Amino acid sequence: MNVLVFNGALERRSNATSHKIADYFKTGFEAAGANVTIFNLSDSGIPLFDVTLNAVPKSVEMMANVFRNADIHIWMTPLYHGGMTGVMKNCLDWLEISSKEFTPYLTDKTIGLVCWADGSHAMNGINNMDAVAKSLRAWTLPYSVPIARKALYDQEGEFSEEYRQKFDQMVKLLSSSKHYK
Repeated sequence: MNVLVFNGALERRSNATSHKIADYFKTGFEAAGANVTIFNLSDSGIPLFDVTLNAVPKSVEMMANVFRNADIHIWMTPLYHGGMTGVMKNCLDWLEISSKEFTPYLTDKTIGLVCWADGSHAMNGINNMDAVAKSLRAWTLPYSVPIARKALYDQEGEFSEEYRQKFDQMVKLLSSSKHYK
């Protein structure tokens, strides 16, 4: 099973929330026997979506291959003004390069969704990603993880037991699917 963890944040610090969550999922899926790729937008070099370009940028070709070769995805983003980050949406827009292929976009991929917010509206980001994933012909896991950042960490700065259980449940649901064995 090939798993893609799509980090839609632009955080570059290795101890940033997005990197900690991505690493947690990577460890969980690897323990389940999966090959895991973390795609960090901050390192991707994905340009602004532009259909008038004569050639598809190399960074976009590489991204599309990574996304389309993964059996399952985890999409994760901080909440930005009611939805996913703009750079995450821009990256997903580039999947338009596959529109004329026999199996375009992310047809039949299964995607788990994770969003965190300082307030209590992370579900808005989940709903935003869900709409885009379905428009790209993917299936979203009916179980998602909206995170209230104030409850994400315990007093030692580690993930709280509540969120470790939620992340582990997502790994279990996605990796136990008969479709991927």
